[in-house]
Amino acid sequence: MDAGLALQDPAESGAAHQQRFVLSGPVADYDPRVTPIRGDLADIALAGRFFAPHYVAPQRHQVAGTPAMLRKAGSDDAEAVSQLQPGEGFALLDSAGDWGWGYGVHDGYCGYVRLDALTRDAAEPTHVVHVRRALVFAEPSIKTPMVAALPMGSCFAAEGASECGKFLKVAQGWMSVRHALALDALTCDPVDRALQLVGAPYLWGGRGGDALDCSGLVQLVLMLAGHAAPRDSDQQMAALGRALGDDEPLQRGDLVFFPGHVGIMADGDTLVHANAFWMQVVAEPLADVIARFPETTPQPVLARKRIG
Repeated sequence: MDAGLALQDPAESGAAHQQRFVLSGPVADYDPRVTPIRGDLADIALAGRFFAPHYVAPQRHQVAGTPAMLRKAGSDDAEAVSQLQPGEGFALLDSAGDWGWGYGVHDGYCGYVRLDALTRDAAEPTHVVHVRRALVFAEPSIKTPMVAALPMGSCFAAEGASECGKFLKVAQGWMSVRHALALDALTCDPVDRALQLVGAPYLWGGRGGDALDCSGLVQLVLMLAGHAAPRDSDQQMAALGRALGDDEPLQRGDLVFFPGHVGIMADGDTLVHANAFWMQVVAEPLADVIARFPETTPQPVLARKRIG
C-alpha cells in the first residue's frame, strides 16, 4: 500500500490504451477498521492513496426494518464488529452469496452485512429515534395495534403528521412526535439519553437502544447530541474532546477511557457504561469501576476527555 501512487503514462510503457499504478513512495500505515480496502479491491476514493487490483464506486444502501450486525467475514458465525440501525446508510463495495462488504456511511466502519438486511428503495431519512424504544401504531392513536418498534438510533423518513400533530407518519405506520428528532436538529443531552439506556443488555458490537457495547453507547448518545464520534473506544479517545488536567474534576458529560473500555459521567462521581461485568448498561460509582481492574493494570484510567 502506498501514499505516493503515480499513474504511468501509457506512451512510456509502449502499451497503448493501458494504464497501471506504480508504487513510488513508502508503504503507508492505515486502520483497516475504517479503510475500505481488501487484497482484491478498494473504494475508488482510495485511488491515488493505496494500491489495489480493482477500485469500486460504492453503492448507497440503507438498512431495512431491523438492526443488522456488521461482521468480520461473510458468515452468521463470524465475529461482530459493529451494528447498523434501521435507516442508516451502508456503502456496498462487493457482494458474494448472501453477504455484502462495505462500510457504514455514518462512521466509515468496514465489515460484512447480510444483503437481505439492506434496501435501495427507502426514502432518505429525516428523523431519528431518540428514546430507548419507539412504538409504531397502525393509526395515529395509541389505542390502535402496535405494528413495529424502533430502537434508539433508528433513522426514518417522516412522511407527514397527523391532524392533531401528535404523530408522525412513517413507512410502517404512526409514531409519537415525542419519540423522534429531526436529523438537522440534534440537540439531546447525551447523559439523559445514556441514563435512558440503563438496564439495556450488553451486546458486543451493539450500538442501538435494544442492546449495545461501551463504545456503541458513547457513539449513540453523542450522535443524538450532534457530535460525530468514531466507533471504537481507542478511536474515540484519540479523536474526541479535550484532555482534562490532573487538577480538573470530572463533571457531567465527561468521557472516561480505560483499556478497551469507555463510559460517560452522569456527574462528578457516577459513570454510565455498557459493560460485560454486569452484562448491561449501569450507572455506578467510578471508584467501583476502577477497583475492579486487576492490580496488574498499572493505570486503569487512560484518559479523561471533555466534549466542547
